[in-house]
Amino acid sequence: MAEDFTLNIEPRADLGKGASRRLRRLEQKVPAVIYGAGQEPASISVLLRELVKQLESEAFYSHVLTLKEGETETKVVLKDLQRHPAKGFPMHADFLRIDETHKITMHIPLHFINESKCAGVKAGGTIAHQLTDVVVSCLPQNLPEFIEVDMSEVNVGESLHLSDLKVPEGVQLVEISHGDSHDHDLTVVNVNAAKGGGSDAEAETEEGAT
Repeated sequence: MAEDFTLNIEPRADLGKGASRRLRRLEQKVPAVIYGAGQEPASISVLLRELVKQLESEAFYSHVLTLKEGETETKVVLKDLQRHPAKGFPMHADFLRIDETHKITMHIPLHFINESKCAGVKAGGTIAHQLTDVVVSCLPQNLPEFIEVDMSEVNVGESLHLSDLKVPEGVQLVEISHGDSHDHDLTVVNVNAAKGGGSDAEAETEEGAT
């Protein structure tokens, strides 16, 4: 993982909704919690401007992060982020401590590539994304930043499913691990025929030409 995300944190002793509101309003800090790895949860705060800057990167949501308190560093992943319903700024964050010997489960974004070169698009079809991310299980060191979905060879009327995705070694798609039935092999993306066209219209054209 090329990018390094570090947040400076401070312990937080004054708890409760009122304290959190004061923290956000008066100190421009975001209340947060660190939990997991068999340790007690710890209440912390993060500078609002620092967190907002980090959140601008898509990779922040799927990377191992470093929380730094003085000389002490804790490796975590972001598990939950609460935003203001109207203004969108972060109001609270949950961070999960990681253990390099234990797998974690994370949402990982999908990056669709070669859409302009897609065979179905060249034939007049349109791409319809059914999923924008997938849930994976892996050791922290194997956590991918994203998973690519290559659209170049997908024709009109065809779909790509979870089982068609190429995932890095050591990474497992959680939904697929539940079974290989149609219910679990979800559709990721399809290429639909343009309205008024498509395979039926093409078939009729070919039939009329013979």
